[in-house]
Amino acid sequence: MQSVIAKDAEAGQRLNKFLSKYLPEAPQSFIYKMLRKKNIVLNGKKADGSEKLEANDEIKLFLADETIEKFAKRTGGSVSAVAVEVVTEIKQASKDLGEQTTFIFDNNIIYEDEDVLFVNKPAEILSQKAEAGDISMVEYLLDYLTRTGFISDNERRGFQPGICNRLDRNTSGLLIAGKTLRGSQTMSELIKDRTVRKFYRTIVKGIITEEKRIEGYLVKDEKTNTVSVSKKECEGALPISTRYIPIAHSDKNTLLEVELITGRTHQIRAHLASIGHPIIGDTKYGDKKSNAYFKKKYGLGFQLLHSYRLEFPEKLSCKLAGQNFTAPLPKQFVSIAEGEQLL
Repeated sequence: MQSVIAKDAEAGQRLNKFLSKYLPEAPQSFIYKMLRKKNIVLNGKKADGSEKLEANDEIKLFLADETIEKFAKRTGGSVSAVAVEVVTEIKQASKDLGEQTTFIFDNNIIYEDEDVLFVNKPAEILSQKAEAGDISMVEYLLDYLTRTGFISDNERRGFQPGICNRLDRNTSGLLIAGKTLRGSQTMSELIKDRTVRKFYRTIVKGIITEEKRIEGYLVKDEKTNTVSVSKKECEGALPISTRYIPIAHSDKNTLLEVELITGRTHQIRAHLASIGHPIIGDTKYGDKKSNAYFKKKYGLGFQLLHSYRLEFPEKLSCKLAGQNFTAPLPKQFVSIAEGEQLL
């Protein structure tokens, strides 16, 4: 028999979902059979799996240890094993990240409470793994939460903290992480229904002097991982809306603040390029001549796009209501803006 106490991180999760994560190799039919036979009970009572967990709920599994170990597949099942793996991966990745080894997760945290965490992601680091061997912000997050004791070395988790929004590898700025299920669900809902306002800073080719909201339709090519923008609706297209506000301009480029109203893949990059103002340093949608200039003069190797500010409206019924969070611009971004007389 094993007894598991639900933590704050699991609160709000359905019991059947929790059990599927706790016993990832167990068929659903087995889990429901054990619930029906009261071999798995919630707070000492029979459960059907639809119950939502609360912190300190007790789940008892009247199963042989061998059965639990078999279905738990403990390679990575315990947090201590996960922590060791994460730390090992990060140490190994440090050799490949070059100057990025100076990035310390702790020093880039913008905000943290018991449910969520906002961090300023550097460019050239993935938000989430693309391949098994990748080191992403998720691994840095798990390492931080392990080191600070949020994830205990001695307990198994039915929920793994993770990233709620994604930024392209070469886009820097604010990432939202859910430390608990409650935090992840709340943030994901606010992002999905566009309650939280997201603002970016970027430098684009050409001169822009007026604020404008642009609309269009975006089509993604899965094979090339690129998107195209059209003014008219077409098959497979998704509507997009982007608002930009010029902050300063030179005789060749403009520093913009961009509000991402809809959040599609590569939306800001493709949308601005489609109106003749590609982002400086963007190798997919940018201008080759402009990129070559900034590469030669400043050593720029990626797009100058930074997730700069999050705004939470007053109407929210949570502690984030009415709060704004800003991630400082990267040093290279500031250096280029100053060099081009945009700051």
